[in-house]
Amino acid sequence: MPSYKLTYFDVRGLAEPSRLLFHLAGVPFEDNRIVFGDGTWERMKNSTPFGQMPVLNVDGFEIPQSMAIARFLAKKFGFAGKTPEEQAWVDAIVDQFKDFFGQFRQLIIAQRGGKSADEIEKITSEVVNPARETYFKALNKILEKNKSGFLVGDGITFADLVIAENLLSLKNFGFFDESKEPKLAALKKKVFNQPSLKEYLASRKESQI
Repeated sequence: MPSYKLTYFDVRGLAEPSRLLFHLAGVPFEDNRIVFGDGTWERMKNSTPFGQMPVLNVDGFEIPQSMAIARFLAKKFGFAGKTPEEQAWVDAIVDQFKDFFGQFRQLIIAQRGGKSADEIEKITSEVVNPARETYFKALNKILEKNKSGFLVGDGITFADLVIAENLLSLKNFGFFDESKEPKLAALKKKVFNQPSLKEYLASRKESQI
């Protein structure tokens, strides 16, 4: 079996779907978590492929970019979709998440950058809320058509993991009310109730994102 080492900050963030894939598949890996502010990231940044994390090391072979890593692992472990058509839809849904996250990230940057309340409210009302409405509408449409409760096909894929994790982050930020989005709430519950994930989810460190 290959030796896997996943390096990312000590938060859920963009590496969490990949961590979940390891636990879902029952595949051991080194969960290398970098602490903010202790200088470790600054020392190692230039040695990473793109100067970013996460990075997955597989027997010395490095793979950068969060969704490239998740897709690689999903294909390895059988969670990328069962047919080429399913795989295309899994990728499309993950791309939809990336489109939304690019918009939502503006709010995170503004909050962490100490922007004024007025500026944060402007970003929320003019960028994040419209993007969230489009995003949720697309996801609900998919779930309405696919009666399995998952996003694609009749089994869990890495798209379900990506979306469930994002819904948790949105809930933490006050942008996801489960009572108003029952289909999305049911998806999140279905994903997090997977037997192979329960032990990890019960013990993992809480983080807003």
